[in-house]
Amino acid sequence: MAGTIIITGANGSLAIPAIQHLLSQHPECTLIGTVRNASDADPNTTTLRQTLSKFSSAKTLIRELDLASLSSVQAFAASIASEISAGKLPALTAIVCNAYYWNLNGPLQLTNDGYEKSFQVSHIAHVALVLRLLGSFGPSGGRIVLFASDAHWPGKNGLAKYPPAIPDDLDQLVKPAADEKVDHFGLGFLRYANSKLAIVMWMYALNRALEKDPKLNKITAVAINPGNLSDSRALRTNTPPSLYYMSTFVIKPMRPLLRFMDPTMRTSAKAGADVMQLATNDAFPGVRGYFTMLKKDESSPDSLNEEKQKMLWAKSAEWAGVGKGDTALQAL
Repeated sequence: MAGTIIITGANGSLAIPAIQHLLSQHPECTLIGTVRNASDADPNTTTLRQTLSKFSSAKTLIRELDLASLSSVQAFAASIASEISAGKLPALTAIVCNAYYWNLNGPLQLTNDGYEKSFQVSHIAHVALVLRLLGSFGPSGGRIVLFASDAHWPGKNGLAKYPPAIPDDLDQLVKPAADEKVDHFGLGFLRYANSKLAIVMWMYALNRALEKDPKLNKITAVAINPGNLSDSRALRTNTPPSLYYMSTFVIKPMRPLLRFMDPTMRTSAKAGADVMQLATNDAFPGVRGYFTMLKKDESSPDSLNEEKQKMLWAKSAEWAGVGKGDTALQAL
């Protein structure tokens, strides 16, 4: 399946083994991995570059993309669309929306666009990227892979202190009031969980729009909960020391035992392979919807509220700055 696959957050814990799986199984693909910092000043980008060097015959590109800046997303999408239109890159076959952001160790943060940072990086920026690049897929279609989490389902994630919810006033998601109390971990995780709930709901709305579009109906969208990744670098990023110690000295050494209590506990490498099987349509070709790991599953009852899905669909495009003239999708 020759074509271009974009993965955001390409130097992340899950992304690097996902890329290894892709290039091992589909060396004919063109890979574009996006990172915030493409220089070797970022050790994670250095690791990515070293990984790519093992596949010398593959066509791979590392591109800078700051998802906390919608102007950066717009410029990146325009560049990719132009290169595909000019024949410099093959048509897209997948966009893997892997990057996300959380801060469990500090107060509410806003981007320069004025939006809550977890929500923009995890959801809004990917909305902008996907909608702007739908017209760059080939006639055979392809797949959009969005990232969910069990955190989107109230009571399912042990780190959650407050249940995620989509408010009636959707703007509260992107421009919330200042935190009323100092609970960086609890409120930070709530912002992360709300972004994941929004992603799942938007996925359903995106699929309805794609299915109705005669030119784009061969593109399918899935949202995957990749599992609880015991070796993820995220457990050591913007988190309190207690979470670092728990992940290092409890979760990792006891992973085989913990899997009996939580079957989704696993390594980033296994999750990465599943993600790329979905991205390439090697697994569940043409299927849409929600997955837990590589199993078709039901998402939370709240996520299935079709009225709120429709409201979130319209608002997400508005927040992303995407109008009818910015996307190939007819039903925007």
